[in-house]
Amino acid sequence: MPYITATATPSTEIYYEDLGQGTPVVLIHGWPLSQAMWEGQINALTAAGYRCVAYDRRGFGRSGRPVGGHDYDTFASDLNDLLTTLDLRGVTLAGFSMGGGEVARYIGRYGTERISKAMLVGAVPPFLLQTPDNPAGVPEAVFDEMLAGVVQDRVAFFESFFKNFFNWTPGSGTPSDDVVAFAKSIAWHASPLATQQCIVAFGKTDFRADLKAFDVPTLIIHGDRDQIVPIEVSGKLSAQLIPGARLEVVKGAPHGFAATHGAELNQLMLDFLKS
Repeated sequence: MPYITATATPSTEIYYEDLGQGTPVVLIHGWPLSQAMWEGQINALTAAGYRCVAYDRRGFGRSGRPVGGHDYDTFASDLNDLLTTLDLRGVTLAGFSMGGGEVARYIGRYGTERISKAMLVGAVPPFLLQTPDNPAGVPEAVFDEMLAGVVQDRVAFFESFFKNFFNWTPGSGTPSDDVVAFAKSIAWHASPLATQQCIVAFGKTDFRADLKAFDVPTLIIHGDRDQIVPIEVSGKLSAQLIPGARLEVVKGAPHGFAATHGAELNQLMLDFLKS
């Protein structure tokens, strides 16, 4: 099975899948999922002639479960290890939700020598937390309550969380109940510690300075019915901070629109890659 060894402390093994040939697209998943969330996008991109590299964040999927390192400086280091180990160049980085933070922090720390384009998909930048200089952000109590819920009963927390993730009610068919069950099964198998600590990471990390370092074409895709990462405090603000960024709003889409609006997302990604 394909793994790289992360150089950041604590070191761990990072699992990745490398499919297709052509210009590389690196896909970075959201919380609390794994690279498996990208199945529909990998199918579409590889069929169109792109090479897709999708990996599991430390603590999730088939990657190692270290006792720490669940912060964005470490996540960006892990991404850098992947790019350098595979010697990927001319890369398009695509980050969903929490994964958009890796895209931002990587560019902020390592620049764009290896990067040709960037995509932020329902992503958490620029800064979710409400602070005096970010008054429109999310109150800290929201993230504290999420953390408490995960610590108290992680399985029960996800039962409620994924209803809002997909704007789903049982039997609605959008997405199917089986798709929601699949997402929950991925979350259940993640490291409890990583699941907890990542709430702090994505909820309280400021990416505003990182976004100002973007100097490559950037596509921002966001659903206008996102209840997890509202577009008003994320996608719209990122579009203002990144020079020349293009914002595409997916009408009626929830946070988990890679599943509910997969065909529309795939077409937006392909159009951007070909542009």
